[in-house]
Amino acid sequence: MPIDPQRIGFRPVTAADLPLLARWLETPHWRRWWGEPETELGYIREMVEGRDTTEPWLFTLDGREAGYIQVWYVSDNRTPEIAAEAPWVAELPADAVGVDLSIGEEADLSRGIGTAALTAFVAQLRARGHQRIVIDPDADNRRACRAYEKAGFRPLAHLAGRTGEALIMEHVESTQEVRP
Repeated sequence: MPIDPQRIGFRPVTAADLPLLARWLETPHWRRWWGEPETELGYIREMVEGRDTTEPWLFTLDGREAGYIQVWYVSDNRTPEIAAEAPWVAELPADAVGVDLSIGEEADLSRGIGTAALTAFVAQLRARGHQRIVIDPDADNRRACRAYEKAGFRPLAHLAGRTGEALIMEHVESTQEVRP
């Protein structure tokens, strides 16, 4: 049975959360899809300290920390460094936002938590006025891709085969189709 997105809560990451995130980043299911733990933690620290516009959040399930989610702004990520690594970012609308997430504990994988968290987070982003919401899982991360599809994301066909290991997906409200 799917998890009701109303059971999901969000709170901004603070410096006090960095030890929890450091522990999660060291686990096998994070290490497989994220970069080096110290490097990734450094990026999150920059977000918390306001040196990066990406917004880091913890999500909760029934009040307990269940995972990490962040929203990044396409317009802020059109730098030469990012263009060299992910040229597809330049093909996204400047007003689009991207989302990344990971479940905290391995025991919580494949329970529907990611789908519920993403559904609830997208609702908040839409309430803030964001119309174009993308996510870029590794195409080999089948578990994540399925969860994102259940949350309403669909692959962007015009980017297929041109994004390296990433599968670029856009959230589609039930009454619209994926736009180029």
